Amino acid sequence: MTVEIGLNAAIVAMVDRSPRILVVSEGGDGGLDALPFGPFDPAMHRTFETSLRARVEEQTALDLGYIEQLYTFGDHGRQRLANEDRLHMVSVGYLALTRSDPETTLRLAEVGAQWRDWYAYLPWEDWRRGRPAVLDRVILPALAAWERDDPANRRSRLRLAFGLDDFPFDEERVLERYELLYEAGLVAESRSDAEGHGSETRPDGVGQGVGLAMRHDHRRIVATAVARLRGKIKYRPVIFELMPPEFSLTRLQEAVEAISGRHLHKQNFRRLVEGASLVEPTGMTTGATGGRPAALFRFRRQILDERPAPGLKLGSR
Repeated sequence: MTVEIGLNAAIVAMVDRSPRILVVSEGGDGGLDALPFGPFDPAMHRTFETSLRARVEEQTALDLGYIEQLYTFGDHGRQRLANEDRLHMVSVGYLALTRSDPETTLRLAEVGAQWRDWYAYLPWEDWRRGRPAVLDRVILPALAAWERDDPANRRSRLRLAFGLDDFPFDEERVLERYELLYEAGLVAESRSDAEGHGSETRPDGVGQGVGLAMRHDHRRIVATAVARLRGKIKYRPVIFELMPPEFSLTRLQEAVEAISGRHLHKQNFRRLVEGASLVEPTGMTTGATGGRPAALFRFRRQILDERPAPGLKLGSR
């Protein structure tokens, strides 16, 4: 069997005040969304990162800014290929952050790419308006039935991942929750993978699965990227990679809430930002909020020289 290295990019931007993932449509696999992807060719590129940047620019005309490697995904069966007996794909996932504007969005549409709200793929992760309805209506009842087949091992995993009983809900356990849903057959990818291997794991009554499916194991990569970014904003100022050069504190709070998937108390958030010395006033205001003119701020870059871990240390829920 030949092993090929593929590069996937989970590219994140804030568009219309929601966290979006850039996806491309390649026509195959039932028209499912896919992350920008390309094989690594060492004859053309010296490093994975330079290869990924070139592939993304080729597919989407987007020049990436901040980028970091996430994880290597190589499980058998996660990359369903027509010639899988002869080729096994090992995917190296990356997280990339960028800014978007209407002109960029139009340019992406011309090459068949679009921004998609990441909660379309992971609807159980959005707690900004309270507990997601899909948890109580679909996910937890189905997981309760799945748990009964092996209660000794599965109950503790469910409690930790979903914050059941006396366990708190940890917004960073995104990948663990997705993997449990995959294992329990509650996402469409687990059903199609099982069918490809002659078995069926989907419990009755779940339909086509929870959330939008993606090609191959790309939704798993998205879950990994969301988890990484949620953890990263607590000890690195990466949130400002998604912000315009000047912004109001309300706009900054909306971005942090959108990424973390949780509502934050306005005054507590402002004290947190000011106490961390992450921003500085520009002396300008904006009337785009619809109310009184709001003061504009910018990222205070000197913080990078003053502190080893300058982030927004959000408290527990």
